[in-house]
Amino acid sequence: MQLLGHNIGNNRRLFVIAGPCVLESERLALDVATALAAIAERLGILVIFKASFDKANRTSRASFRGPGLDAGLAILAKVRAETGLPVLTDVHEAWQVPPVAQMVDMLQTPAFLARQSDLIEAVGRSGRPVNIKKAQFMAPHDMAQVLDKAVRAAGAAGLDADRFLLCERGTSFGYNNLVNDMRGLAVMAATGAPIVFDATHSVQLPGGNGDRSGGDRRFVPLLSRAAVAAGVAGLFLETHPDPDRALSDGPNAWPLARLEPLLARLLALDHLVKQAHDGDPFFL
Repeated sequence: MQLLGHNIGNNRRLFVIAGPCVLESERLALDVATALAAIAERLGILVIFKASFDKANRTSRASFRGPGLDAGLAILAKVRAETGLPVLTDVHEAWQVPPVAQMVDMLQTPAFLARQSDLIEAVGRSGRPVNIKKAQFMAPHDMAQVLDKAVRAAGAAGLDADRFLLCERGTSFGYNNLVNDMRGLAVMAATGAPIVFDATHSVQLPGGNGDRSGGDRRFVPLLSRAAVAAGVAGLFLETHPDPDRALSDGPNAWPLARLEPLLARLLALDHLVKQAHDGDPFFL
């Protein structure tokens, strides 16, 4: 699959989606993106900058949601212009898709909205690559139907249908807890789509702190290694210069200063796995 000028796939070199959960300010976005661009150049990998213009699924009505559509897209445009990184953001409603698709390089559908047919079909018709997140309440094999909605919408619009990625971000297990069944990566890979593993939301504890979500970032490297060893195409890692002061998802965000060493180790593992298994990293 061609993604932003790069060959990506479950048997290709790992790529990364990274950035703060939400657009807190233009300055923070540019600082993080500049650091990510330098990491991408040193490691020789595709890095896509991610941040949300609106977090519509917050635990509390008092939680920070972001700058909104117009201001958020302006910040993302500046990030792309000043750092050269491609940018990704998520869309929550079908009407947002056309204006957002005009301004960003890649779209994302939030996990909670994986079953929203109008939204999935809208991103299918957008012409942009899309990272489609598996809902926390869905089985991995259910994502085949979600992918089918996007592919059929693209086909009906006369567009390339080979531009959808499926993303694992954990499955609800009891109250305020997520677990990862690594078998699900192989199940979703059987659709033929490139698979992305969301390492930071996978350690989230949704609503676990009462009026906000908790998380345990200690397990980000462990789960990332497991997913890379399975053979995923890409990793999703929210990162922040000071996660404990982040306005969204701080407990599960990975510190920006510690990102490059983590990625270097994961790239070494990725190379080993994909070289050893001759183009079939999931080797079922």
